[in-house]
Amino acid sequence: MPITKESVKTYLTQWSQAVDPVILDLLNDGVGARNHELLDHQMKVGGKRIRPGLAIASCLCLGGKLEDVIHAAASLEILHNYTLIIDDMIDHSDFRRNEPTVWAKYGNSMAQCAGIDYAVSVFQGANKSPNVSRLTELLAKTLKAIADGEITDVSFERSGRENEPFVTKNRYKNISKEDYFEMISKKTAVLLKASCEAGGICAGGHWQEILMLGNYGFNLGMAFQVQDDILDIFADEKSFGKKVGKDIIEKKLGNVVILLALEELSAEDKEKIHGVLNSNHPVTEGEVKKVIELIKKTKAKEKAAKIARNYVEKARGELKSLPKNEWRELLSGLANFVIEREK
Repeated sequence: MPITKESVKTYLTQWSQAVDPVILDLLNDGVGARNHELLDHQMKVGGKRIRPGLAIASCLCLGGKLEDVIHAAASLEILHNYTLIIDDMIDHSDFRRNEPTVWAKYGNSMAQCAGIDYAVSVFQGANKSPNVSRLTELLAKTLKAIADGEITDVSFERSGRENEPFVTKNRYKNISKEDYFEMISKKTAVLLKASCEAGGICAGGHWQEILMLGNYGFNLGMAFQVQDDILDIFADEKSFGKKVGKDIIEKKLGNVVILLALEELSAEDKEKIHGVLNSNHPVTEGEVKKVIELIKKTKAKEKAAKIARNYVEKARGELKSLPKNEWRELLSGLANFVIEREK
């Protein structure tokens, strides 16, 4: 049976039903029942569960079993959501997936406490998985890379955070596409890469198979973030689950659509965009609309979509030498899903 967008969603839903109870067990282990609501909120607001899905499909592709990978899959989703809790605090985001963020609902101090629990739970899950030391090292390096990418992303902001001297001192004066791709390789792609590698490790795969899975996941992650950037500017806000133009509101140049648009626009139009991003006041809805209208005058969306497709094709190329089975086909289908999604 060919893998379609709907069948990918079906698989992700099935695996979510398997992994979510494991996630909640890890998060709540050793924590008083009165605090479970705080810890469970981030997980219960939804999510596509792509990262555990990648781990599970990668493991099954190499002949492993669901029970081999289920705790590692849970750890990867916890790690992902840990970074989202922190990211929402850094960006002062009130909503995610159309629900209040942890800090917005429970306050900064409680969000920080939840973050500690999530960080520890990542490694508790790893300890219940095969090849513990190898998996733990992978998760540790991945989390460090994501932190490095987040620091860079904040440093791409054009103004604001005047009370944070490290940011103002280290803010990028100019941002190239190369800088952008380096940033997203750490902030986003490294976790999808690790998800696939973790699945291979839990299956006891050969190092070459794990390498190919990792390369697949990395390219998939690059495509995922480029698509996220497209959605940030062009999505239907209700479907997207986040505010459209969030990167403009946060005065970031870490969005490939904005970078590509700036390459095309006239000096006058470029100055209008830079004027919004470099302003000393909060960006208004009217200014967001103005910047988006300027971007729509260019072919930035089409160019970004082509970049995403190229990364997807690279990802698919890495699958060719893996065992030919339904799980390899699912991984191929997931590549399409990543660039066809609307949220």
